Amino acid sequence: MLAFTFPGQGSQRPGMGRPWQEHESWELVDEASEVAGRDVGALLCDADADELKDTRNAQLTTFVSSLMVLDAVQRIGIDASFCAGHSLGEYTALTATGALGFDDGVRLVSARAAAMHDAGLARPGTMAAVLGLDDDQVGVACNLADADVWVANYNAPGQVVIAGSPEGVDAASAHAKELGAKRVMGLPVSGAFHTPFMTAARDRLRDAIAAAEPRDTDIPVVSNVDAAPHDRGSEWSSLLSAQLSSPVRWKHSLLALADAGVSDFAELGPGGVLTGMAKRTVDGCRTISVATPDDLDKLLDWVDAGSATPALPELDGEHLFAAERLVVSPAAGIFTPIADMGEGTSIDVGSIIGHVGDNEVRSPFAGVLQSFIAVDTERVTMRQPIAWLRTH
Repeated sequence: MLAFTFPGQGSQRPGMGRPWQEHESWELVDEASEVAGRDVGALLCDADADELKDTRNAQLTTFVSSLMVLDAVQRIGIDASFCAGHSLGEYTALTATGALGFDDGVRLVSARAAAMHDAGLARPGTMAAVLGLDDDQVGVACNLADADVWVANYNAPGQVVIAGSPEGVDAASAHAKELGAKRVMGLPVSGAFHTPFMTAARDRLRDAIAAAEPRDTDIPVVSNVDAAPHDRGSEWSSLLSAQLSSPVRWKHSLLALADAGVSDFAELGPGGVLTGMAKRTVDGCRTISVATPDDLDKLLDWVDAGSATPALPELDGEHLFAAERLVVSPAAGIFTPIADMGEGTSIDVGSIIGHVGDNEVRSPFAGVLQSFIAVDTERVTMRQPIAWLRTH
């Protein structure tokens, strides 16, 4: 089975949007700019490293970039059995599966980034990666520091991130080296993320998460908090809230995916950091990182070579041989079918079969509904096939 993984803050790169400007999936950038009230395209193409480092820019650009890659991947007919995202990437995974609408995802990520940025100003902190030391020993180093420092990320075997006050991180880093760490590297971040230093951000964001009303999904998302798959929307309000001040259990999430039968991991978005973590954590897994349009052909070859997830099969019978039998989306957004409309329903010219956001999806011809091609809560693009009918 195949899992899509989505990167978090720190994976952003200057100019990461430029290869996508002429691609159809770029329309998500324009949509995100409208929702966020910011020029996301300019950030993706023109912002330098210092500007992108700002939490408010890093999170929004990484989120939108990853979903742009996902959109392009789905256009070539590839989908996954599970999704997971590292920290911010969890919001991307939830939007990818339809648990969050795209607009809600943009608003939530913007609110999350602002809350974490402000919490970092209120309680200055930092983070450091500890390499070559067992998880338990890193915890011991934090305890020996006797200061405000905690484990923030369990990324992969021998790769753990600590976070807290600058003094606490320095002390824990020294103890980690004494305990045998091969290296400790400071990270260029503006706060002690996934620690109690983010409690103010957690409190501030709790109502916004609840208001987004995450939906049930067909594709489970493995949570950072408990490293377990979840497909019930009602569970995500508490999980996303807890994530801000709890450690990211990424290593455990990868192992949970492997236990569920996942052998192939495709990282969608900038960077490629998660691909290395998967290789270090899951024995014998296949991995690929998709960040640019040029990577799409590589992905198709990779999927074919491993038979991980074939391109979506064509339906039997009359469906794509005549364009007039296809009902296509009038806009980009989340698709919702009309209730109680199913296979065999008689459709008249102009009948509404569903909605994409606030736009009605009307059939341009009469026929009998054979099947919906798009599923409830799926994010679709303009002119994407929604349903196919057999004409009278």
